[in-house]
Amino acid sequence: MTVGFGGFRPAAFQFLRDLRRNNEKVWFEAHRDVYEREVREPMRRLVEALDARLDSIAPEIVGDPKRSMFRIHRDVRFSRDKSPYKTNAAAWLYHRDAGRKVGTVGDGGGAGFYFHIDPTTCFVAGGLWMPARPALLRIREAIAGQPIALTRLTSAPAFRRRFDALSDEAKLRRVPREFPPDHPAAEWLKLQSFTAAASIEPSVVTSPRLVDRLCRDFEVLVPLVRWLNRALGYQPAKARR
Repeated sequence: MTVGFGGFRPAAFQFLRDLRRNNEKVWFEAHRDVYEREVREPMRRLVEALDARLDSIAPEIVGDPKRSMFRIHRDVRFSRDKSPYKTNAAAWLYHRDAGRKVGTVGDGGGAGFYFHIDPTTCFVAGGLWMPARPALLRIREAIAGQPIALTRLTSAPAFRRRFDALSDEAKLRRVPREFPPDHPAAEWLKLQSFTAAASIEPSVVTSPRLVDRLCRDFEVLVPLVRWLNRALGYQPAKARR
């Protein structure tokens, strides 16, 4: 019998705090059972619950317990910080046709939904984070062709109340050279990442209410996520295939 999601337990946060202080292979292996029980398994159940609910919110967005959760191992090849493990846990729910890729790796993927916990922060986000250059150019072309689209989406009352605005992470100081400096969507064209995030209280994260909270947030983010995906050629769906 599949066990439903009942919330993360406080032990999940304690494990991540302890891992931050003991970020080494010997310690992790000695406490792997705690990670599996308190972090990985609850996240797996959460992804399953969200995938089922997305069928009626945005059927083209899927959660896969095997693919949605980010690996705890860090890629240290090009980093000065050689700590082997991430001290957070996160999951990515993605467009079924785009795949689970995120960011600048390869051609990247599409827009979707993200959930994150660490010892000090819990948040939900949606959109497209730091897309690879081909995808970024397609988004900018869509912005140039529909100058008020992102203004309209981010001005919706529900979006403003919960998410306020798109993140200005990695925003350029000047309009990209492919577009005139006085373009009516100049500020949107300067963006290199298209995400919105909102915090979630730990009391919600440690309860079964988390599923409902995330799904309400996903509903608010759907128009943004679908606009970005359409710009990349990924279409919305009325039902699961």
